[in-house]
Amino acid sequence: MNESLNGKIALVAGATRGAGRGIAVELGGAGATVYVTGRSTAGQRSEMDRDETIEETAELVTAAGGTGIPVQVDHLESDQVKALVERIEADQGRLDVLVSNIWGGELLFSWDATLWEHDLDKGLRILRLAVDTHIITSHHALPLLLKNPGGLVVEMTDGTADYNAVNYRASFFYDLAKSSVTRMAFAQSQELGRRGATAVLLTPGWMRSEIMLEVYGVTEETWRDALAKEPHFAISETPRYVGRAVAALASDPEVARWNGQSLSSGQLAQVYGFTDLDGSQPDAWSYIVEVQDAGKPADTTGYR
Repeated sequence: MNESLNGKIALVAGATRGAGRGIAVELGGAGATVYVTGRSTAGQRSEMDRDETIEETAELVTAAGGTGIPVQVDHLESDQVKALVERIEADQGRLDVLVSNIWGGELLFSWDATLWEHDLDKGLRILRLAVDTHIITSHHALPLLLKNPGGLVVEMTDGTADYNAVNYRASFFYDLAKSSVTRMAFAQSQELGRRGATAVLLTPGWMRSEIMLEVYGVTEETWRDALAKEPHFAISETPRYVGRAVAALASDPEVARWNGQSLSSGQLAQVYGFTDLDGSQPDAWSYIVEVQDAGKPADTTGYR
């Protein structure tokens, strides 16, 4: 625990698992009070139907040295988000960091289906989960965040703005979902920057989330066994790596220099000096462009 965020209040929207959990824990490790939201609780599962819960995330935040506060919220429901922000204001009187990591579309994709072949209802729900949730959350949370100068908004996506601008992301609906968040971060930066706050877009690299580990049939301890099936998985990183990127941004008194920019965990590791849990500094997006997409053999030399 480095205590750089003592007294700071953060909201990690979509913190049940994956990047959201990693971010919440690292903010807690820096001393922040972190409200962690999601739909999955100890008593109720979301449509994802998984074991992870927001209570578990909150416990990890507290164990790391911060204060974790779980709140069940469906970020598609405006009244629920409004009530959440009102609670934070009543409890804390401020909001310093907003991380929009809401997602939940993994089970809705038909990766091989074209736009006209894809189930339309599922496709439109993907967009609601990926885009509407972020808009609703910012609409309600930004007035509180702006009550004090120096607030930070982190919009989470998959892929840098440059990468997504020139690469099709495997599915029409996935491509649109992730690219929309890119523009959302930029638009917020224009409105927040002149009001004393900062908005950025942030992407992890190839992240070893709970779901991704299950895809390859490995655990965090045995993840290298997946290299036999996918050698490029060697560039992968834990969810805590992007969490350390957010904690570094939130602790930076000059964070406004990043306003409106598209950032990655690997890029920020080079600037702030943090590492992943194993002490490495994977730069996944450089690797993906220069090695994986270029058709070269898997070799992370110089990239972690």
